[in-house]
Amino acid sequence: MRKILFLALLTCFTVFTSCSVSDDAVNVQFELVPVQNVLIPTEFTLGETYTISVTYERPTDCHAFSNFEYITDTTSATNIRTVAVVNLFTPGDCTALTGSFQTQTFVLNVLDTNPYRFRFWQGKNEDNEDMYLVYEIPVNN
Repeated sequence: MRKILFLALLTCFTVFTSCSVSDDAVNVQFELVPVQNVLIPTEFTLGETYTISVTYERPTDCHAFSNFEYITDTTSATNIRTVAVVNLFTPGDCTALTGSFQTQTFVLNVLDTNPYRFRFWQGKNEDNEDMYLVYEIPVNN
C-alpha cells in the first residue's frame, strides 16, 4: 500500500512540476534609438520644474517607446545628464518606417545652481563612437 501511495505521489509531483518547452514565448529586446531633436529651455530657474520634449524616429512598426535611459553624473561642477531613448523591439514581420517621428517627455526638477549639461544620444559614428546632441543650460537663482 505504501508503494502505491508513493508511486501515486511521485507521479502527481512529476506531472504538476514538469515544464513545457514551447517556442511560443515572445522574444523582446530593448534598443537605443537616436534622438533627432530636443525642446529644452535656454535657462533654468532654481527650484522650478521643466518638461523636456525629446523627438526620435521610430525605425519599424515593431518598435515602441519603453522609457529613457537617464544617467546623472554630478561629480564635476557641471551636472552632466546623459539621456537616451529606449525602445522595446519585438522581432517579427516588421515594416520599416520613414518619417515616423515620436515625441516623449520627461520632467526635470532644478535642484542645483550649477549649469546642467545634457547629452542626448544620437547613435554611433563610422568609428563606432557615441555621438551626442549637447545642451548646456545655466541656472538662475
